[in-house]
Amino acid sequence: MGESYVLDGEYDGAAGPGSPAEELREAVRRLDRDLLAHPPDQPDRAVAEDALAELARAAEAAAGERGPGPEAERIHHALLLVAAALGSISAFAEPLDRLRRAVERLAPPRALVPLSGPAPR
Repeated sequence: MGESYVLDGEYDGAAGPGSPAEELREAVRRLDRDLLAHPPDQPDRAVAEDALAELARAAEAAAGERGPGPEAERIHHALLLVAAALGSISAFAEPLDRLRRAVERLAPPRALVPLSGPAPR
């Protein structure tokens, strides 16, 4: 029982306490709570709330499946929207870092492949 990881970083295991899906769900809840406690006058607050809702749906989808489930690019995009909307507010630094770690655990980022061709001069 529990979870395991295969060598290529793909998640393989049941959802539950300590699972990547549960970690993402908890990180989204925490940031939602912190956002509710913050004054509502941020211009991009609606963007952050929509992206958090997308991440919550992704966590629910992943909890019901074997593996990360949601399209990795979609949840990484939602994370970028949240970071862009809230990243300049120091009160959100720790919850945003927790959210980033949870997203990367559920859907590890792809490695960048260097472009081939001549070296820049």
